[in-house]
Amino acid sequence: MKNKTNFFYSLLIILAGVVYFPVEAQQKNGAQDVVKTKDVTTSYGPNSIVRTIKQDRKGNIWIASWEGVFKYDGKSFTNITRKVSSARFFSVLEDRKGNFWFASVGSGVYYYNGKSFRNFTTRDGLANDRVTHIYEDKTGNIWFGTEGGASRYDGKSFRNFKMKEGPAHTDADSIHVSSYQQPIPEGHWMHNDVNAIIEDKTGKLWFGTRGYASVYDGKTFTTITNKDGKPFTNVRSIIKDKKGNIWLGGANGLWRYDGSTFINFTRKFVGYIYEDRKGNIWTSSESPNDLNKAFSGSSGTNTAAWALSRYDEKSLSNKKTTVTEITNRPMIFGILEDDKRNIWFGALDGAYRYDGNTVTSFNGKEGQK
Repeated sequence: MKNKTNFFYSLLIILAGVVYFPVEAQQKNGAQDVVKTKDVTTSYGPNSIVRTIKQDRKGNIWIASWEGVFKYDGKSFTNITRKVSSARFFSVLEDRKGNFWFASVGSGVYYYNGKSFRNFTTRDGLANDRVTHIYEDKTGNIWFGTEGGASRYDGKSFRNFKMKEGPAHTDADSIHVSSYQQPIPEGHWMHNDVNAIIEDKTGKLWFGTRGYASVYDGKTFTTITNKDGKPFTNVRSIIKDKKGNIWLGGANGLWRYDGSTFINFTRKFVGYIYEDRKGNIWTSSESPNDLNKAFSGSSGTNTAAWALSRYDEKSLSNKKTTVTEITNRPMIFGILEDDKRNIWFGALDGAYRYDGNTVTSFNGKEGQK
């Protein structure tokens, strides 16, 4: 019972948005080039937490996990970072030039040109070495969401931004789910712990943080409020759809902003949002089963706490939206539609792929469906 309680508590911490662990950062001397050594290739992917899945312009699938960054070519998995860093990776981005950026929690960011790596840390101007998100804006600047604010890299140097002025996070700080049930102080460090960044059609930048979400017009950060006048808290994902609408997912649920009005689709906690080619919206969110029942372990009990759901594009403008729950897992992270229209998603135990009928695990463990 004690082990089950500890596991449940750990998942609550992840849900709140904070994960504490020691990280062995191997690049401590600033932005140095590291020659790539021989890759480690296997028939299966990571067995641990997968936070982000992306597909590059050549069709390869890239998986950011706690075991490293994996590349899947359709036949085998290659751990790209295993010989370079033992850090836990949270995000991956292919920039417009075809180079890759990997975000780690504790070791800063890694730039990869296909042959060698370059590691950037606070010594080079990065706001914080705990980085969970990467975004490229219209002009080619690379943005990093860190625990100490947002960092913008123009190819030469970093410029750092804070949504709110206040003290930096320390290891003594912690987050409880109850923190979001009351107003968060203006100077609280959570306002600068950046989860998501997106540029809207007007050129303004939206930032989702552990605290409040805000929009930046190039001069000022403004806290975003919904139709009830309340701020969006612990926003984990922000996307811009094909029509230019902005979607936010977090502690307040799933919301869409059309440039003038916010519309709510669910009040359940939403971790990730993704739009497929047809305009359907995919989310990872709290399952109808409550967290107390999620890990009961009783025979015949649905042990899932999170759901992968699809919001039908044709119903998004209706008063009643059609939502299909595809599958359940204890936690579900980054979502991707590949060029064959399969849906990939990350979980606590690796990467999964949904082909429209079957969910397949790639963690190498027998019977994982």
